[in-house]
Amino acid sequence: MAEPEKITIIEGPPPTFEMAQDTWLLGLTEGPQPYQIALCRVRTFNGPALVERCYRAWRDKQPISLEYRDEEGLTQQAPILAIRWVELPEGDVLLIWVRHANQGIEFRLEFDIDDFEDLDDLEDFDPFDEEGDDPGGGNPDFLI
Repeated sequence: MAEPEKITIIEGPPPTFEMAQDTWLLGLTEGPQPYQIALCRVRTFNGPALVERCYRAWRDKQPISLEYRDEEGLTQQAPILAIRWVELPEGDVLLIWVRHANQGIEFRLEFDIDDFEDLDDLEDFDPFDEEGDDPGGGNPDFLI
């Protein structure tokens, strides 16, 4: 039996995963356990070849994983669900959507203090209030 396919991050800090909210991902979250889909952005030297490796694995109905080291230096793997290569002026970047089990995912709500005319407005702030006095526009950013 062949060894499972994987893309390994070989240098740099542990990757940062952002909770993915795109509607096209809804079909990928179904399964026997609750999962969260996260987006990871990784610089690469050969983006097209790595995307092709994923496409070949999926064509052959084989899983492919992202292998990385976490904050403690332990090797972790996350199944890759989708991948895209983007060429930027700073270099090539892979956009990798992976599946994470829901445990251990942290959420952080961010808003810009400049959105409030007066600091007293913070007492009445409700980021989930769609019709009330929401200076932030009812669209908080959630990050992992």
